[in-house]
This record gives sequence, C-alpha cells and structure tokens, in this order.
Amino acid sequence: MFYYPFTNPTLYPEPASAAQSQRPWWAIAVQPSWLIFIGSIVLVSVPVFIEAPLVRHLPWLSLILTLGWLWSSAILLTQRRLWIWGDLLLGFSGSWFAGSIYWGWFRWEPLWHLPIECLALPLPLWCISRHRLLIGSWFALGSLLGTAVTDVYFYVVDLMPQWRQVMRVDAELAMPIFQTAIAKVQTPWGTVCAVVLGGVLLLAGVIPLWTTGTEGPRSLPRSLHRWAFSGAVLSTILVDTLFWFAALAA
Repeated sequence: MFYYPFTNPTLYPEPASAAQSQRPWWAIAVQPSWLIFIGSIVLVSVPVFIEAPLVRHLPWLSLILTLGWLWSSAILLTQRRLWIWGDLLLGFSGSWFAGSIYWGWFRWEPLWHLPIECLALPLPLWCISRHRLLIGSWFALGSLLGTAVTDVYFYVVDLMPQWRQVMRVDAELAMPIFQTAIAKVQTPWGTVCAVVLGGVLLLAGVIPLWTTGTEGPRSLPRSLHRWAFSGAVLSTILVDTLFWFAALAA
C-alpha cells in the first residue's frame, strides 16, 4: 500500500506549538517543508551537472537509470516515514526520462527541447487533477516551467544558432561560440530579457511560499507540494546564474 497524503491525513506532522516555534535554526531547517525545498533544488541541479555529461557518452545508460529512479520511488512510497521522498522522486523520474531522450539523441536541435521535456507532462497533470502525488507532480511542473522560461530566453535573444553549433563541436573548439553567445547576452536587449524573465521565475517561485505563510501554520504541513514547486523554479535561477559565471570565467 502506498502512503498517500490524500488518503491518510495523519501522515502530516502536527503544527508546532508556541514553545516548539522557538527552536534553533538548525531544528527549523530539518522540517519537512524545508527538506522538500532543498531536495527540489538538488534534484533540479542533478540533471544539469550529472545527467548532461552522462547522456553525451552513455545515453542508453542514462535512459535505463530511469527505471532505477522509479523503483526507488516505489520503495519509498511504501514507507510511512519516507513517502514524501518517493513522491518527489517520482516527479524527478519523469524529468530524468525526458532529459535522457533529448540530451542523448536530439540535443543538436533546441526547438525540440521543450516538446521532448513535456513527454511526461500528462502524468503530473492527471495526478494534480486527482489530488494525488502532489509533491512530485508540482516539482515536475516547476522544473518544466524553469526549462520553458530558459528556452524562451534563448529564443528571444537569438542564442539558438550558438546552441546548435556548440552541440556539434568538440569542447576545445567551443570557445568562440561561447564568446559570441556572451556578447549577445551582454547587449541591452539580452540584459532586459534576463531581468524580465528572471523576475517571472522569482515571482513564480516566491508567491506559492508567500501564500502558504499567509494561510497560517496549520497549512504548512499540507502545502509540501508548494515547497517542491518553488524549489524547482527558484533553482532554475541558481543554475542559470552558475552557468553564466562559468561562461564568463571561461
């Protein structure tokens, strides 16, 4: 039996009492909401820094690893104390699966990126409509939103040609391509687009957390999916910023 939160409300921890609310920062940091938030950030970063290099050389291995993520998710979903991680990992599995397909076989064409990343989208949409597996489903939507906004930036700043070129050359020949891309990003238009789209992601990531806070402490345990969504969205800003600084350093 899977321990779904919509079938057993006792799975949610009770809201903290007034005395418990005076706990040190490290005790607050291990609350489920913050753990889910941090876990979402980690799971968005994993495909960027681990999956992308893996699929470049071993695409089939990356694709098969999806089964390992699904199996781990199924195991965790049967554990009363760990089901939230199984839920989150299930949403991550869909992102890993789609990413393996694109970066393994279609990475040379950026226009195929978002459609392929949407391959697993029907499942989280169905789960949300049924109020099931909300943590993983909203994580998947947050991750996809971050991907979509990043792709929009590449399109409006005309970075698609550089995307195609850098995917077809060896690493030692990619430097002139990166320099051309950086020059486009540093134009007034590139800067304005970065600020606007970054603001969109920031609002999309902060508003769910702000809404949770305004609903009072009792809503926090039942809003873990919002923390998963926000973590996935806000981590996109972090990852894109790291790539930007890495490109400048190179």
